[in-house]
Formats: sequence, C-alpha cells, structure tokens
Amino acid sequence: MTQALGYAATSAATPLAPFTFDRRSPGQLDVALDILYCGVCHSDLHTARDEWKNTVYPSVPGHEIVGRVTAVGELVSKFTVGDIVGVGCMVDSCQHCAPCEDGLEQYCDNGFTGTYNGPEQGTGANTYGGYSDHIVVRESFVLRISHAEADLAAVAPLLCAGITTYSPLRQWNVGPDHKVGIVGLGGLGHMGVKIAAAMGAHVVLFTTSADKREDALRMGAKEVVVSKNADEMAAHAGSFDFILNTVAAPHDLDAFLVLLKLDGTMTLVGAPASPHPSPGVFNLIMKRRRLAGSLIGGIRETQEMLDFCAQHGLVSDIETIRMDEIERAYERMLKSDVKYRFVVDMATLPTGQQATPVQPAI
Repeated sequence: MTQALGYAATSAATPLAPFTFDRRSPGQLDVALDILYCGVCHSDLHTARDEWKNTVYPSVPGHEIVGRVTAVGELVSKFTVGDIVGVGCMVDSCQHCAPCEDGLEQYCDNGFTGTYNGPEQGTGANTYGGYSDHIVVRESFVLRISHAEADLAAVAPLLCAGITTYSPLRQWNVGPDHKVGIVGLGGLGHMGVKIAAAMGAHVVLFTTSADKREDALRMGAKEVVVSKNADEMAAHAGSFDFILNTVAAPHDLDAFLVLLKLDGTMTLVGAPASPHPSPGVFNLIMKRRRLAGSLIGGIRETQEMLDFCAQHGLVSDIETIRMDEIERAYERMLKSDVKYRFVVDMATLPTGQQATPVQPAI
C-alpha cells in the first residue's frame, strides 16, 4: 500500500476537502502514475452531490487523468517509467463477456469499474479517482499520450469529452460530404465540433447563445444556428446526415429530429437529470430516422481517439484551476461559466492542510 493525498466529498452537502487514503501497490500487471492534471467533468459534480443517487462516500471524483508513470509491474510490456499516459472513465471490466471481447468495455455485461465510485471487480471496494496525487491502474486500461508536453493539461478532457464525442461520430461513419449538426457548445459540444470538422464533415453548431458563434467558427464549424430562431431552424429541415446532441438538460428532441434527412441519425450523449419529453413517433417513422445513444468508448477506441487528436492537433479549450478552487468551479459549471472545460493542476494539491484519513481503496 502507498498513502495517497486527494480531495473528497464526504456527503452530498459538504464541500470537497483534503484527505488521505491508501492505494494498492502495483501488481504484476499494474501501472502506477503520478497525476499531473485531471479534467473536471459534470459527472464529477453529479457524483459529489449524489444527484444520481448512487454515490458511495467518501468520494474522490476525477476520470480525465494525465500523468507520468512511476512504476510498472513485472509483466507490464506497454509502458515504462517516465511515460506520459492517460486514464479515462474506466479502470477495469469483467474482460470475458461479449462486449469486453469486442473492445467495448464500457458496455460490459457485468458492469465496468468506474475510475471513481467503483465498485472494484472481485472485491466490490469503492474506487477513488483523479483528484489525487497518484493512482494505480491495470495496464490494459492505461492509454498512451503522444501530444506535446506543453499541451498535457488540455489533453486531459479528451479522456472523457473527447471519447464521448469521437465514438458516436466514428460509429455512424462521419466523414467528408456529411452534414453534421452538433447541439450545444459546452465541454462535450466543443470537442464534437473540433473532431467532426477534423473528420472532414460540414459542421453546423446549434446553440441558444448567439455569442458562441465566433468560438464555434474558430473550432471548425461552417455554420451556426441559434436554435431559438424558428426561421433559422426551418432552413435546415431534412438536410442532416447526423446530429450529435450533447445537451444535458431536458429539451424538445423533435426540433432536431425533423432536421435529419432520410435514414439520418441523432445520437444523445448528454445525460439530463430528468427525462426529455418523448419525441413524436411520426418524426421517426416517416423518414426512417434513428434516435440513438452512446456511452464514452472502449479502451481501443479511446487510444484511437487520442492518436487522431494528436495527429490533427486537437485539444480541449480549458481553464486551469487549483485543487482548492474546485467548489467554485462546480458553481461556475452550473452557470455554464466556463470555456470550455476546467482542468485541475495537481501540483496545486494542498499538502500542508490536515487531511481526513479514510478506508483503503484502489
């Protein structure tokens, strides 16, 4: 065991605070890394405040991790000490069900092990995430990062926001000659615009905020539509091959479904706290349109995404914060006051404050 220092929520009503806990020592197939940066995902806030009613406390959020390898198990072959690596939303899965065998660990029939708020495979122990100084992870869930070191903070959100948008774009074969809509320009949507544009698509951003037009065009969108403007929406009726909907608040899906052409697909990746209004069936059946969902991506596809982003020079637009600024960052996230992702510089993790010890974790 090694002692770790992190930031944890101890209840839904208490702010995150320093605490200490134990990480396992690296096993034969494990990689240990010091965490350099950790992106701040809206899922972190949902979990810390138990908004999904499944949080196990104490909870250490963080699943957009970039770090430097400090130790490897004797059977590890892909990584060596000093490598820059990433850890995303998963740290394990059953490894033997059909989805796992197909490289789709996120759809593991037995449930994947989240980087935080577990449970750990086999033991059921709670897992603790990237708001900490180091972590130990199975080699098969560690990802190689080839971006320049100066970009590492902006790489961190790719481990969630990047793969969440890349996976459905790849699944539906987005490429040149495709007209693609991205709904929302937040942490997910801004990566959707960048990745779809890099794939060669004609990208149209849908936003309720006209002041995001300049950012969207800079990121690669060819057009920006203010979705509250009925005339602007109507001008695109029946014209889209694919729409990626990143909005995590309930809204009218029909407004976007009618923009799809014959056999077009809209995929949802935003996770609202309450359901969307049910879409009208005729908007689906009259043009053989599809409404789909997508959850992050498997490890193989996540590595593919990282390599794609490195090749095309893609990173997230970020604001770097201190660890002790996390609660203020959460409040700003609730107001959509970030362009477009917060990333914690883990060098700012307080070491001189009294930390609350808690039970061992992985």
